[in-house]
Amino acid sequence: MSSNKSSEEPEEVEKIKEVEEEPVEAEEVEIVEEKFYTINLRDVWTSPRGRRTPKAIRVLKDYIRRHMKVEDFKISNEVNQMVWGRSLKKPPRRLIVRAVKDKDGNVIIFPAKST
Repeated sequence: MSSNKSSEEPEEVEKIKEVEEEPVEAEEVEIVEEKFYTINLRDVWTSPRGRRTPKAIRVLKDYIRRHMKVEDFKISNEVNQMVWGRSLKKPPRRLIVRAVKDKDGNVIIFPAKST
């Protein structure tokens, strides 16, 4: 019995390695417009503690709608983690984000990278 298992295991391991070695190609997006915004969240702190971070997300969305002139857009996980990182009661005082518009008109919000 042990000889059968040992002969099957290397084949399975080789198959797993082959699957892991396949390169995953990321979609390249052609950037038409890219803007950096500093969004002040000072008004969020006047809200009750339990509603601050949801209000910060609403302020972020309203700001992007107003300045990028789009209705639908996506917020990246990194920006979401920046806002929710300190829990419900203590959102950041301001956000520095990068708004990217592609040729199809889709807008995605990323955190601004410090260089």
